[in-house]
Amino acid sequence: MQVSQSSSIITLVCTLSLALLSFPATAELPESLNQVINDQHLPADAMGIWVQQTGSDTALVSHNADRLFNPASTIKLATSLAVLLELGPAYTWRTDLRATAAVENGVLKGDLIIRGTGDPGAVSEEHWRMLRDLQRMTGLKRIEGNVILDAGYFMLPPDDDPGAFDGQPFRAYNQLPYALHVNSNAIRFHILPDQNTIRIEAEPPLPGLHIENNLTPTNNGNCNAWQRGVRYDVGDNRVTFSGNYPVNCGNYELLRTAVAPDFNAAELFRLHWAQWGGELTGDVLSHYGPPLPYETSLMTHISRPLADLIRVSNKWSHNVMTRHMALTLGAHRMGEPATLEKARVALIDVLSSAGVETNGMFIDNGSGLSRHARITPKQLGQILQVGWESPRRPEFLSSLSISGIDGTTRRQYRNEDKTGQMHLKTGLLNQVSGIAGYVRNQCNEDVMVVLLINHPEAHQGHGTRMQQNLLDWVYKTGQCHE
Repeated sequence: MQVSQSSSIITLVCTLSLALLSFPATAELPESLNQVINDQHLPADAMGIWVQQTGSDTALVSHNADRLFNPASTIKLATSLAVLLELGPAYTWRTDLRATAAVENGVLKGDLIIRGTGDPGAVSEEHWRMLRDLQRMTGLKRIEGNVILDAGYFMLPPDDDPGAFDGQPFRAYNQLPYALHVNSNAIRFHILPDQNTIRIEAEPPLPGLHIENNLTPTNNGNCNAWQRGVRYDVGDNRVTFSGNYPVNCGNYELLRTAVAPDFNAAELFRLHWAQWGGELTGDVLSHYGPPLPYETSLMTHISRPLADLIRVSNKWSHNVMTRHMALTLGAHRMGEPATLEKARVALIDVLSSAGVETNGMFIDNGSGLSRHARITPKQLGQILQVGWESPRRPEFLSSLSISGIDGTTRRQYRNEDKTGQMHLKTGLLNQVSGIAGYVRNQCNEDVMVVLLINHPEAHQGHGTRMQQNLLDWVYKTGQCHE
């Protein structure tokens, strides 16, 4: 670890910090931390803080630590830890490919059934390889029946609306779970200026998705605000782009959803099946319900292990992946089909069994995209403590964003002594800001930190600055030894 001060200065700073921290857990905040709060123009009563060194039984700072707060995406720590403890880092998800008849001479005179269990990390490349493996292992080239997408492993309310949270149904973060998701139902649109024209390409290029390009190229536009002049409209499996696009701003990528998840899965099947030379004479249908009867099991596709997937879901705060993990936990403990209520009960049960105080805690969908989720800073701190003391510590710790290096904190603490010294989970909603994780302080000690802010201005920059200043403050605490 790089330290800019001399060892004597560090020792002095740490000794002074210890003097400031020599107070009971319920005492007033030290003046140095009070000053940090006052500088952010946020009332101390709007935030909860919990700080404790690993291996200690006493909190260094405990401010509103027993008050329930909306945690935003910091609640992903609870979900990912519970899933790791219950399922283990090597857990994988199955996608079973079944048939209602035998494959003879490369022909299936029956239906192909694809039964998903909610693989959180399924992407186009894996789906493409899965169909390649199906052809290679079975010799199947022609399907003379239908393809049935069996998504009945998840049983969710039929009237769920992806736009219910904030009125943005086509934002990727708002997508609802679906047991056969690929790319979490997101499409990457590439806007490509080419001299006096503008091309738009979709990735993946779904055969049934129509793009209507009404963009008008302009010159010398404001590249920091050009999006305000571009409209994105969706309807009937059609996407319409309109407005002015400044060609001087170069290429741009827009990650959005445009179709229902079952349509996305169906069109991906058509695309990849055809790319491998496969034929389909029937249709691609959807099924929600108990597993369908079948005659033969053709193959099973296995997902990447849980330990790999939580590194994506936590570092990049991926809502859909985390919701799939919570649903999987519920089905694992209470039987399929997976439901939201089973997930909620299972999450609380696992955390409680691990020693976390769960009174008053409410985990809505596991991702933090909720106005109803509640947890106290102390409870979130206990989750950090259980994660630290668990045999799953390596997987849990490595799933968090590393300050100045990757994930949601990659732009913080770059090229300085704090780079790489913090493993953190962030959270941000309108009126909510939060951060929780582990800080290796300048004395080479590991400290657990939780900060939750619920305030009308928490998301408007004040919350982020408060996070950074608290982490700076924690970084300077400890007892250094020469």
